[in-house]
Amino acid sequence: MSNAYFKVPVPINEPVKTYEQGSSEKTELKKKLIELKSQQIEVPLIIGGEEVKTGNTQEMVIPHNKKHVLGIYHKAGKKEVDMAIEAALEAREEWAAMPWEHRAAIFLKMADLLAGPWRSTINGATMLGQSKVAHQAEIDSACELIDFWRFNTYYMAQIMSDQPYSPAGMWNRVEYRALEGFVFAVTPFNFTSIAGNLPTAPAMVGNVALWKPASSAVYSAYYLMKLFEEAGLPKGVINFVPGSGGQVGNPVMESPHLAGIHFTGSTAVFQNMWKTIGNNISKLKYYPRIVGETGGKDFIFAHNSADVDALVVAAIRGAFEYQGQKCSAASRMYIPLSRWDEFKEKYISAMSEVKMGDVEDFTNFMSAVIDEAAFKSITEYIDHAKEADDAEIITGGNYNDSEGYFIEPTTIITSNPKFKSMEEEIFGPVFTIYVYEDDKFDEALDLCDTTSPYALTGAIWAQDRAVLVKMSDKLQNAAGNFYINDKPTAAVVGQQPFGGGRASGTNDKAGSAMNLLRWMSVRTMKETFVPPKDWRYPFMSEK
Repeated sequence: MSNAYFKVPVPINEPVKTYEQGSSEKTELKKKLIELKSQQIEVPLIIGGEEVKTGNTQEMVIPHNKKHVLGIYHKAGKKEVDMAIEAALEAREEWAAMPWEHRAAIFLKMADLLAGPWRSTINGATMLGQSKVAHQAEIDSACELIDFWRFNTYYMAQIMSDQPYSPAGMWNRVEYRALEGFVFAVTPFNFTSIAGNLPTAPAMVGNVALWKPASSAVYSAYYLMKLFEEAGLPKGVINFVPGSGGQVGNPVMESPHLAGIHFTGSTAVFQNMWKTIGNNISKLKYYPRIVGETGGKDFIFAHNSADVDALVVAAIRGAFEYQGQKCSAASRMYIPLSRWDEFKEKYISAMSEVKMGDVEDFTNFMSAVIDEAAFKSITEYIDHAKEADDAEIITGGNYNDSEGYFIEPTTIITSNPKFKSMEEEIFGPVFTIYVYEDDKFDEALDLCDTTSPYALTGAIWAQDRAVLVKMSDKLQNAAGNFYINDKPTAAVVGQQPFGGGRASGTNDKAGSAMNLLRWMSVRTMKETFVPPKDWRYPFMSEK
């Protein structure tokens, strides 16, 4: 066994490739897209390293070309979940005991594989399966996930180096152990990086996991599983169990071995899971660690000293990149009347140039929403605005699902700060603006702070520094990721750890040491070198 003190390489953020015309990465990605589209794959469950086919299957389609089937995937039920729990617990003993530097090496290898030979595959699968344009796939499924693996291994080493003080005569130390039992990772459709991080962050520090990817993102998730295998992740450490929430989640919640949940998804689902754990707590062997990020109603708030040209860019990118299907996407905006006319003119002019369509056409800024359910839910908000007396649509408003689930980037202006689309999470390309009177700046700040139950991301805009201080103080609890003169999206691992409070989640900051520590259990050890041999204390010597 090695007895050196190992140091993980200091990470730097993975450079974002541009995919400019004539670049090698663009040529490679275009070729990979053709290759992926030319075949249909069958995705099994992967339990204990073995493929399991249940016969209960579902198609995987391209959202922007819904008649194109990428393949089918098999869905797990109680039987397969029980098998996965057994496989995970069997793998746990050896995996948790493995020297940490060897676990770290596996994830550092994953990062290099993704940065190199797997980059176009994972990006291409994300583009086709989740309708992300090339830039959105690159910053997500390549760069952010690479960063998660490189930075998290570094944070793991940092955490373990944190040791207590030892007075003379003793040696105090702590060891950081994996949790007993297994972690249930439930991942969303909208970020391949989150799908890759939620099961691997706990695994990195010695845990074993069951991974249930979103049904609409199984395609890219399966390729990630194949990447895990190539990197040398031992069988059973992460078990791949796609399927419906109830068929997979219910038996997981009943298991006495549940040690934690790493979740990104809807507020209702997360709250129900928390409630179920509470109801089952007397049957569980552990108090599960519950870590979740559940959504937002993210804001842009502008003061009359804001730079309007930059504000226009922030609004368009913040609201409509990846069709507004980001937890962090700008969904509501507050702007003063004195700047409204200038902003409106420049914003509508810029929006007239925004193109939507197939992700293989690199001139498109955005593409289709993820599936039929999302299409119906989002368009209901647009229809509501069309019929409302206190709202007006100034861009977009049209939609069509004949070929794919396309919704135009829609901007609603409302005179009602409590309008439906100002309050409720939409998760689509719908952006609502409220114009406030300049002399009601403080009241508008109160509205921004109190209108939504969420507190994930938010952005404030002003050139006046004193005003920025005031806005920042007033909105200190309104967003876990707060931006000054920038759009409220695009957090970078190692730079802006991501997560929010209130109804947005537990704010355990993915991509930080704070998150990793949630998957560790600490044992404190005190070793006394020369223990006393007389039970009496000095104060007892009194005559």
